[in-house]
Amino acid sequence: MKNRFAFQPRYFVFWLAYFVTAKAAFLLYHAARTATLSPETVARVFGYGLRLDASATAYLCLVPFLLFAVGSLLGPKFPLERLLRFFTAVAGVVVATLTVADLELYRAWGFRLDATPLQYLSTPQEAAASAGTAPVLLLLGAFAGLLLLGWGFYQKLVGRLPALPAGFGRGRAALAGMLYLLLLVVPLRGGLQQIPVNQSDVYFSSVPFANHAAVNVPWNVVNSLFLQNAGPNPYQFMADSTAQRLVQPLYAPAPDTTTLLRTRRPNVLFIILESFTGKLVGHLGGERGVTPTLDSLARTDVAFRNIYAAGDRSQKGLVALLSGYPNQPATSIIKYPRKTERLPHLAQVLRGQGYSTAYYHGGELAFANMKSYLVTAGYEQFTERADFARQDQNSKWGAHDHVLLRRMLRELPRQRPPFFVTAFTLSSHEPFDVPMRTRFAGTDEASRFRNSVYYTDHVLGQFLAQARRQPWWPNTLVVLVADHGHPQPGDTPNHAPAKFRVPLLLTGGALRPEVAGRSISTYGSQTDVAATLLHQLQLPATGFNWSRDLLAPTPAGWPGGVAFYCFTDGFGVASPAGTVTYDNVARQVIERDAGVSDAQLRFGQAYEQLSFADFLRK
Repeated sequence: MKNRFAFQPRYFVFWLAYFVTAKAAFLLYHAARTATLSPETVARVFGYGLRLDASATAYLCLVPFLLFAVGSLLGPKFPLERLLRFFTAVAGVVVATLTVADLELYRAWGFRLDATPLQYLSTPQEAAASAGTAPVLLLLGAFAGLLLLGWGFYQKLVGRLPALPAGFGRGRAALAGMLYLLLLVVPLRGGLQQIPVNQSDVYFSSVPFANHAAVNVPWNVVNSLFLQNAGPNPYQFMADSTAQRLVQPLYAPAPDTTTLLRTRRPNVLFIILESFTGKLVGHLGGERGVTPTLDSLARTDVAFRNIYAAGDRSQKGLVALLSGYPNQPATSIIKYPRKTERLPHLAQVLRGQGYSTAYYHGGELAFANMKSYLVTAGYEQFTERADFARQDQNSKWGAHDHVLLRRMLRELPRQRPPFFVTAFTLSSHEPFDVPMRTRFAGTDEASRFRNSVYYTDHVLGQFLAQARRQPWWPNTLVVLVADHGHPQPGDTPNHAPAKFRVPLLLTGGALRPEVAGRSISTYGSQTDVAATLLHQLQLPATGFNWSRDLLAPTPAGWPGGVAFYCFTDGFGVASPAGTVTYDNVARQVIERDAGVSDAQLRFGQAYEQLSFADFLRK
């Protein structure tokens, strides 16, 4: 019985060993790049990659483990061993083919094999061109070697299937087999953590090749098939030339911007506030008394009154703010590490100007693939959930905001100036579990959300009060902005502009005294924050093609500015004339204010078309 029921664990180890060997083959094939990595980094490639390897192994074990349980129940007449060997042989050929194809395609394309080759099925000459200089004999040798190695591993680690012990009932044997099948859930999702494993979990280095080497190729191919959105562009409303004519003036070079800073190279503390909707911000016309800290800053520092989130999720807001890049209506570019590697990043630009960089978040950076994006951005230091004591965490997401801000206050004096430090709060995310006395009565979702926003605003006020007494404060610009809005309070419809309007404020000792209390009414998007910040630092916003300076004169045709945002299969365009929202699937307007012209709707369609086309090209 012991040998019979050790078969499934041995089968799991077989595939895991095979994937580790395939990783070694990748590093060996790209020996020149591998030689640039330290021995420690190479070891971490295997260590970090193990979770995706185990996940891919678990997926490959699903069918054999199910066959094992069924075969145990049906008895010796069921051709269990032949089926297991047939499945393994077919899977082995497929995995070896993907592995070998990836070896050469990585050299040509610079990213690990995913669903991209499917784009070339209708144009095989392009695929041939990609592999035109491939060392065919070497690759064939690698393919044969992997197959032989796999056969040897199978013989050594798995071997023949022992018969069911005499007197051991089929039902009990099938039950034991099903228990092994159920245990696969753990490696399938990469462990017992809240968020299933994704590419972010294997991104650990500032060197892209090291991160790429840790990825499991079969897992990456299947994952990208589920995430695939490669065209054609479903948002083709007009000729591209017409769309360019409508959108391009918004991003034309602007005259000199208004200067708010008294120094060229201040520290920058970039704080992203989870779900801070304008509906709860008093100085934006929202409820009074929920955000007294932000409302006080609006009176004493610089406040932007008409800023709209680019999308409706944290990962979308992150890309919009730090890369100045628009959101996509039915997906997010952050799901595609190959695409995000081609985005500009504030951290990259400022690091190139001598800034030290750090990123603080109380939650798990792997959420929604954010870690791969942030590693690519070039942050030198990360602080996340695992770095905080368990007693300082809430029931679901991670460290409370006061814990996060307290840690930052302690560590910022040790940050080499000038610094670019990004912090992302989380306590105002559902389930709105905050460690303070209830401020607003009620147990409904809106009341709990309101209390969580008040808590974060309160601890932010405490943080800023203490920060003003720190030596680094006089030379620091603080950017405060939300990642996105929220349906509450009021259960605002998904498309409504009220859900997308968010606060944006500037404070800090680096501001010129004469700009105190300035209110900026220009309409803009989160995507515009990047260019605005870079121009204040007297740096070009080269590469941030979807970002414009909110402090420069408004573009021709848009007096007062304009803001584009998108939601699931739809978009909205806000301007001083009002807002229009549009359903991409129904191809019809959802809501439209009386003062909104046809030109504003056409602009939104053109923006959707061009921005998604740009996403597809990445």
